[in-house]
Amino acid sequence: MKILFVCTGNSCRSVMAEGLFKKAVADRPGEFQVSSAGVSAIEGFPASDETIRAMKEEGVDMSRHRGRRLTEAMVREFDKILVMEKAHKDVILQMWPQAEKKTFIITDFCPAAGTGIPDPIRMSDYFYKNTLAAIKNCVAGFLKSL
Repeated sequence: MKILFVCTGNSCRSVMAEGLFKKAVADRPGEFQVSSAGVSAIEGFPASDETIRAMKEEGVDMSRHRGRRLTEAMVREFDKILVMEKAHKDVILQMWPQAEKKTFIITDFCPAAGTGIPDPIRMSDYFYKNTLAAIKNCVAGFLKSL
């Protein structure tokens, strides 16, 4: 199964989700292809320093991550697209309405997290850690749904 995590800049939230999901399924080689992208990402832009630090505490190295802008080819290729907030889903469905049945807000799998994952860019390390914890719970919920 091919899974794509999407946020705005592909430097924080979707990077965290990608790394956490890969870690969670590390014992299931070949079962999943996992990546991330951003609806407004700058190609090749690295993950934020705060994201790299937060992920390092989770035992996941995202220092080599480079941002990718979401493309039609990605939308066609991936089986499931998990976005961080409703605005991301709206952008995807406006551009590619055929993706409706495979595009989900990640908090759909973790109702306690609310209606979306707030963008931590330019926020404190504490905010990043809270964002990471919410994403971790949602990734676990998504995995249970598979």
